[in-house]
Amino acid sequence: MLANPRFNGSCSSAPSPLLNSFRIQNLFFSYSPSLRRSKNSSISSRSSRRIQVRSLKKPEDSQAFSDSLDGSPFTSQPYSVKIPVGDRHILVETGLIGRQASGSVTVTDGETIIYTSVCLSDVPSEPSDFYPMSVNYQERFSAAGRTSGGFFKREGRAKDHEVLICRLIDRPLRPTMMKGFYHDTQILSWVLSYDGLHSPDALAVTAAGIAVALSEVPSTKTVAGVRIGLVGDRFIVNPTTKEMEESELDLMLAGTDNAILMIEGYCDFLPEEKLLQAVEVGHNAVKAICHEVDALVKKCGKPKMLEAIKLPPPELYRHVEEIAGSELVKALQIRSKIPRRKALSLLEEKVITILTEKGYVSKDEISVASEMVPEVYEDEDEDEVVILDGEVDEGDVHIKPALRKAVPLLFAEVDVKLVFKEVTSKFLRKRIVEGGKRSDGRTPTGIRLINGRCGLLPRAHGSALFTRGETQSLAVVTLGNKQMAQRVDNLVDVDEFKRFYLQYTFPPSCVGEVGRVGAPSRREIGHGMLAERALEPILPSEDDFPYTIRVESTITESNGSSSMASICGGFLALQDAGVPLKCSIAGIAMGLVLDTQEFGGDGTPLILSDITGSEDASGDMDFKVAGNENGVTAFQMDIKVGGVTLPIMQQALLQAREGRKLILGKMLNCSPPPSKRLSKYAPLIHVMKVMADKVNIIIGSGGKKIRSIIEETGADSIEIQDDGVVSKY
Repeated sequence: MLANPRFNGSCSSAPSPLLNSFRIQNLFFSYSPSLRRSKNSSISSRSSRRIQVRSLKKPEDSQAFSDSLDGSPFTSQPYSVKIPVGDRHILVETGLIGRQASGSVTVTDGETIIYTSVCLSDVPSEPSDFYPMSVNYQERFSAAGRTSGGFFKREGRAKDHEVLICRLIDRPLRPTMMKGFYHDTQILSWVLSYDGLHSPDALAVTAAGIAVALSEVPSTKTVAGVRIGLVGDRFIVNPTTKEMEESELDLMLAGTDNAILMIEGYCDFLPEEKLLQAVEVGHNAVKAICHEVDALVKKCGKPKMLEAIKLPPPELYRHVEEIAGSELVKALQIRSKIPRRKALSLLEEKVITILTEKGYVSKDEISVASEMVPEVYEDEDEDEVVILDGEVDEGDVHIKPALRKAVPLLFAEVDVKLVFKEVTSKFLRKRIVEGGKRSDGRTPTGIRLINGRCGLLPRAHGSALFTRGETQSLAVVTLGNKQMAQRVDNLVDVDEFKRFYLQYTFPPSCVGEVGRVGAPSRREIGHGMLAERALEPILPSEDDFPYTIRVESTITESNGSSSMASICGGFLALQDAGVPLKCSIAGIAMGLVLDTQEFGGDGTPLILSDITGSEDASGDMDFKVAGNENGVTAFQMDIKVGGVTLPIMQQALLQAREGRKLILGKMLNCSPPPSKRLSKYAPLIHVMKVMADKVNIIIGSGGKKIRSIIEETGADSIEIQDDGVVSKY
C-alpha cells in the first residue's frame, strides 16, 4: 500500500480546495502572522500588518496558469541533436529530464546513456581563489542489468575508477569558469545504460561540458571530450571496448573549439611524434562537437549569470603592489619552500595591516559602497505587493533594489588576500621571464638535485627513498600470491583482478601542515593511478614473474612533482625487490608561462622543466610525462588558462624527453644501489606444468590429495589451473 494514494497514478475526484482558490482570474493572498527576521534583515515586520498579493495576469492567461497547477509538464521544449563523432553519431537531448536543474542533458552513444545535471546555489559563498565546483559521477549497476556483488546492494561511496572519471570531468571545465563567480556549482553524472561496447567516460566529459554550456554558469567556452585509440597505424575516435583491446594508445582529450585543456593517457613507449598526431586527431573531433553544441546553446541555452561576478576593485592591485613591491621581490628569492612561505605570509599580514590603518579595509566589515539591498516594495495606499507574471511561489514577492548607505570602507580583507596572491604570481612570473632565474636559482630547463637510496627497510621486500629537490617519496614494494590481487568491481559481469597496483599517500606533514588523515583523497587516487599506469609497461609477464606486486608511495616531502617522484621511487623499489623489469623509467613535470610579453619577454611561451609547487600554482600548465629516451608510457596535462596549442605541446614533450634522460642518468648513481634480487622475506612461488588430464588426480576426491600435499610440504597454498599450471606458495 502506498503511503499517499494520490501518487498512485490517479487523483481524488474532489478538486483540491487550495487549487480552487487559485483558479480565478485575480489572485489575493492574506498574510497575517508576524514576520520573523534577523537583526540585519532589511524587511520590516509588523505583527498586525496584512500583505495582499494581486496578480496582474490577463484573464486569457489564467487557464494556462491553472493548467500548470494541475501538474502539467513544464513549458520547456525538448531539443535533440545528433553530432558526428568518429565513425558514428552521438545523440544529445535536453529539456525532457531534469528540468528544474540549471542545465541537464542526456547523451547517448550506441546503447550507453549518460545523464548529467548542473545546479547552482542561490546565495554565493565566501570569495576564494578556488572555484566552488564539485563533480560526482556514478556508474549504476542497473545500467548493465546487474546489482552489486557485495553485501550492500545500493551504490555507495565512489569507487576508484569513478573518482578518476570525476577528475576527468572537473579538470577541463575548471579553467573555463569565469573568475569572481562564487555560487557553489554541482555537476552530477550518472550512467543510466551501458551496452558493454561504448565506454561512458569520454561521453561523461562531453555531457558535463554540454550541461554547463546550457546552464546559467558563466563559462568562457564550450568543452567536449573524446578518447583516441591507435590500432595499427590508424587513430580511432571514441573506440569501442573491443577496439581498445588491440590499441597501443589510450588517450583522453578535452578542449574547446580553439585550444586543448586536458590530456591524459597511457601507452607502451609511444614516440612523441605519434602522440602529437593523436592529440591533433582528438582536437579536431572536439572542435566538431563544440560547434554543434554552440548551435544548440543558441536555441535553448539559459542566460549566463554575468551580473553575479564580483571581482576585486582594480585600484586594490595598485595599493598592494606599492606596499609589497620590493619586499615581495626579496621574499620570492628565498630558495627554501618553508622560509619563503612564511615570509610571504608575514608580508600579506603587513599589507592588510597597513591598508587597515589607512582606513581602506576592515577585518570585521566588507565593502558595501555599491551593494544593492532588496527591500519589499509596498504601495502606500494599499497593503499589496504586485506580482508581475501572475505566478506565485512560496515566499515570492516583488522587490526593488535599494542602495545601502555608503561607508568609508573600500576593500574587504578577503579581496586583499586574493589580490596579494595574484600579485605574487605576477612577480614570480616576471622574475622567471626577465631574469631567466627561478625561485631556487635554476634556469628554465634546469633539474633539481637528485638523490636515491635503496634497501632502507630491512623487512620490506623492496624499498627506496627518492629525493628531488624538496620533493621526496618513500616507495615500498610487497610481493604476494594471487590472493593479494586487487579485485575491481565494474559494470561488466566479469571479475577483474589487478596483479599490480600502486597506492599513493600524501600526508599533511609532507608540506609541514596539519590536516585530515583518513581515506585517500581524489587527488591521491588520481596520482596513484598515473604512477601505476606509467610503471605497468616495464613489468614482466605473469609467466615470467608469477607474483602479485603492490607498491606504496608515501610522500614525505613535497614541493611539486610528487607523482613523478613516485614513479622514480617506485622503479628503484621494484628493482630492490628483485622484479625483473624490462627497462628503466622516470617521470618529470613541465610548466609554462604563456604570455611572456606581459613580463618583458618577446611573446614566445616559456617552458619550465621539473616545476616546483609555486611554479605549478602560479604557472599556466602542469604537464606530467613519464617514460624513457625511447618513448612515453604515461602523460597528464592540466591547463589553467584558455588552452594550449600543438606547437606548445610539442616543445614541452621534447624538453621533457631531455629532462628524463638526465634524471635516468642520476638514478643510476643511487647509493646504496638496488639489490636486484628477491628478499629472503619474500614468499617463494614454485610453478610447474602437468598434463591437463592429471589435474583431478592431484586434487583428489573432495580435495583430500591436495590437502595432504600442503600438510606434508608445509606450503601455504597450492593453486591449480585448468590448463595444468600448478603454483605452490
